[in-house]
This record gives sequence, C-alpha cells and structure tokens, in this order.
Amino acid sequence: METSRLTSKHQATVPADVRAALGLRAGDTIAWDVVDGEARVRKARPIDWAFAGAVSETLTEWASEEDEEAWRDL
Repeated sequence: METSRLTSKHQATVPADVRAALGLRAGDTIAWDVVDGEARVRKARPIDWAFAGAVSETLTEWASEEDEEAWRDL
C-alpha cells in the first residue's frame, strides 16, 4: 500500500509505484471513482474527457465569484 499526505490545498503526490503501475506521466489526467466509500484512482480515458465536456455546460449555475468564495476552502 502506498500513502500520500494532503497539503493545505488538498493536493497529494501520486507515489512513483502508482504512477508506474498506471502508466502516468507529467501532464496526464487522473479520474477518481468513489465506490462503497472507497476512492479509486485511474488514468483518465478519452471517454472521461468527453463526459466532462458534455456536462460542463450544465454546471455554470455554480460558477459565480460568490460560489468560488464559498467553496474555496473545501
């Protein structure tokens, strides 16, 4: 099992063994799946990008400066 510590900005380093196992390189995108209370990380596939692009237009109702301020510390 590999571990990482979250920074104050909720960022974490992906351990080298995990990067190697997933074939991750700098600039790659990772996807998070939460299943039964467990988070699973994987290399994002083109279909993940297509879905994100399709729904991104529906999320603009939460894109105001006030929303950014309210959610900034989460």
